[in-house]
Amino acid sequence: MSVLVFAESSEGKFKKVAFEATSYGSELAKLLDTNLVTVTFNAENPKELENFGATKIISIANDKLKNFNAKAYASVLEQIASKENANVIILDATANGAYLAPVVAGELKAGYASNTIALPSSTNPFTVKRKAFSNKAFQNTIIKTDNKVIGIAKNSFGVIENKVNATIETFEPTLTDDLFKIKTVSVEKASGKISIADAEIVVSGGRGLKGPENWGMIEELADVLGAATACSKPVADMDWRPHEEHVGQTGRQVAANLYIAIGISGAIQHLAGINASKVKVVINTDPEAPFFKAADYGIVGDAFEVVPKLVENLKKFKAQN
Repeated sequence: MSVLVFAESSEGKFKKVAFEATSYGSELAKLLDTNLVTVTFNAENPKELENFGATKIISIANDKLKNFNAKAYASVLEQIASKENANVIILDATANGAYLAPVVAGELKAGYASNTIALPSSTNPFTVKRKAFSNKAFQNTIIKTDNKVIGIAKNSFGVIENKVNATIETFEPTLTDDLFKIKTVSVEKASGKISIADAEIVVSGGRGLKGPENWGMIEELADVLGAATACSKPVADMDWRPHEEHVGQTGRQVAANLYIAIGISGAIQHLAGINASKVKVVINTDPEAPFFKAADYGIVGDAFEVVPKLVENLKKFKAQN
């Protein structure tokens, strides 16, 4: 028996979620008194995972797997799980991870617990704590199947540095044509911007900005903080900002360490999309805005006065430190 972790990478570079999933897998392997096996697809530096407790790394280098393909990736993970006698598989909660996990569970006839935020509170029965109801509640889920798939909620467990000496093995999976009926024709990515999915800090604007011509101060604050920019659904619907920046229940889900909402009232759909963020700050002229009830810190004031002062003071702080 062993624990198997899928360490996600993009263009050869590991995402932060790969380190978090490996950290979780390392601690779970200790809890179960078993081995940890970490799997990478076309990663440039697989050995980087040994900094987070990966004692055995299986590195797959295959051009057919250059672009994410849930069916093909699931088949490969099933092959490795069989080879390594792994009955607990750990995946992250990115868009790819959330798509891949149920496919893997189907391949392995495994129970699947998504949005997991902690190590099992019990291993007999195998019980994990999960976020539920759009992050408004917690749920203790018992997985009764022999094989188990666990999806780690982003930014919930944390990255734990645990330097070990890893062994690295290469693996040549069996890849049939049937796995590639869906093909990636092209991949288009925004350049020069921090991805909302990977950002530690997100600065988001709403209709209180009054128009796209005022978005400069959002971008300036984000630049000072090293943050990603986002927006509410009405802003995206009015084409003030691209839809890829729309945050909410029907848009992007955000689990940042810091989420700053400027001129956003806080509709329930928006709050559902950012509830997993650790610290929430709201700036709004309306003291009755729903967002204030969900926020950790709030400023009642005009964004056109507050944000420039915030930027000015942050620049001073950075210059002095």
